[in-house]
Amino acid sequence: MPAVFVTSTGTEIGKTFVTAGLTRHLRAAGRAVAAIKPIVTGYDPDAAEGSDPAVLLDALGRSTTPEEIARIAPWRFATAVAPDLAAKREGRAVDFSALVSFCQRAIDSSELLLIEGVGGVMVPLDDRHTVIDWISALRVPVIVVVGSYLGTISHTLTALHVLAQRKLAIIAVVVSETPGSPVPLDETVASIGRFADMIDVIPLPRLAPGPQTHPAFSAIAALL
Repeated sequence: MPAVFVTSTGTEIGKTFVTAGLTRHLRAAGRAVAAIKPIVTGYDPDAAEGSDPAVLLDALGRSTTPEEIARIAPWRFATAVAPDLAAKREGRAVDFSALVSFCQRAIDSSELLLIEGVGGVMVPLDDRHTVIDWISALRVPVIVVVGSYLGTISHTLTALHVLAQRKLAIIAVVVSETPGSPVPLDETVASIGRFADMIDVIPLPRLAPGPQTHPAFSAIAALL
């Protein structure tokens, strides 16, 4: 497959961690892989080293420079809110056609491209489009990263339902462990798996910050 879209049920759940970990795993296995995160909110150029694009660049073995960040994340906004709101606060807008074209060019020039989305599947990008419209325009398969917090089962199954309505292929659900959750990770994985209609549900325990390896990344990579 030429590309995979990494999406989620919300923000701060683990999309970047999964995308970066999968990128490192694939590179270590000798596979050619590229990664982009076209839209970033809450971006501070003075703290670029800690940003999501920087995490992806590190996983790709590339330097964190303004030029490199611009190459993989051309739409960057200061406020940590949905892209449509973040853009309006700066008198800007996300050009949906340009966004799709940017991703398509990256797909065409890569053997395998990981596209990290922003927020959850229904986050607004502009006045008319949400993340699911973005995925639908690209027609690429999806990895859904979810948490293990109380309430995640309903959020996860809702996301899977709307993706299925668009006839989008779902490669896997990755359950990224939520710190302090009252529900054990394995129970959450089992519950989602009962309703996920034969979709692979892969647990990813909470790992220490920074580059990490884990069998979950191997399990995801085996599906690509």
